[in-house]
Amino acid sequence: MKEKILIVEDEKDIIKMLDYNLKKEGFKRVSTRDGEDAVDLVNKERPDLIILDLMLPGMDGFEVCKTLKNESKTAAIPIIMLTAKSQESDKIVGLELGADDYMTKPFSPRELIARIKAVLRRVKEKDKTPEVLKIGDLAIDFSKIAVTVKDKPVELTAKEFELLKTLIKAKGRVLSRDHLLDTVWGIDHAMEIQTRTVDVHIRTLRKKLKSESKYIITVKNYGYRFEYED
Repeated sequence: MKEKILIVEDEKDIIKMLDYNLKKEGFKRVSTRDGEDAVDLVNKERPDLIILDLMLPGMDGFEVCKTLKNESKTAAIPIIMLTAKSQESDKIVGLELGADDYMTKPFSPRELIARIKAVLRRVKEKDKTPEVLKIGDLAIDFSKIAVTVKDKPVELTAKEFELLKTLIKAKGRVLSRDHLLDTVWGIDHAMEIQTRTVDVHIRTLRKKLKSESKYIITVKNYGYRFEYED
C-alpha cells in the first residue's frame, strides 16, 4: 500500500500539479490551502509525509512545522518545505524547526518525487533500530522517542533525537557533517552555514545529556562518532 502525502499549499494550480504527479506514482493524496486546517488534517489523516508551503494565509508554514514537531504524536512525520522564498536564512529556519528537506519554486516535479521517495526510505531505515538501548546511565527508547539519563527524562527536539539515533546506529563509525545533514535533515549538497547547524545541534544535545554526553566524540575537521562498548 502506497504512503499518504499531505499537500499544504495556497496555490490551486500547484496543488493540482502535485496531486497529478503524486497520483501517477501511486501515492494517496490529501490537500489543504490553510495552515490551521493542515494541523487538524495531520492529526486526523496521519499522513506519511507532508509537503508544506511557507507562504500560507493565517498560520504560515514555519508555525505549522513548529507546531507539528513540538507534538510527540506528529514529530516523526517528515516534512518537505516548498516555497518561493530562496533566502538562505529561510532555509536554515525551516531546517532548525525540524523540516527534513527544502525546495524552492519553481521546481521540477520529478525532483520533488525523488526527494519524497528518498525521505520515506530514510524513515523506513530508521525504523529498523532496536526499541530500547541502555548505555551506562543513558537509556534510549526508540519506539517511544524517549531519552533518560539516570532515570530522569531528557526533553529532545525531533532533530536532536534523530541526530542521536543516527550516531548510535553508526556503531562507532565517524560520520561527517555532510553525512549527518543528508541523513537527518535530507540535504544532499551542504553549504558551510548548514554544516554549522549540525554543530549547534550537537552542542545542545551534549548539554541536555550532561554526563552521558561523553559518548559523543568530536573528530576534528570532519564530524562526530558515538563511542561505547556493547
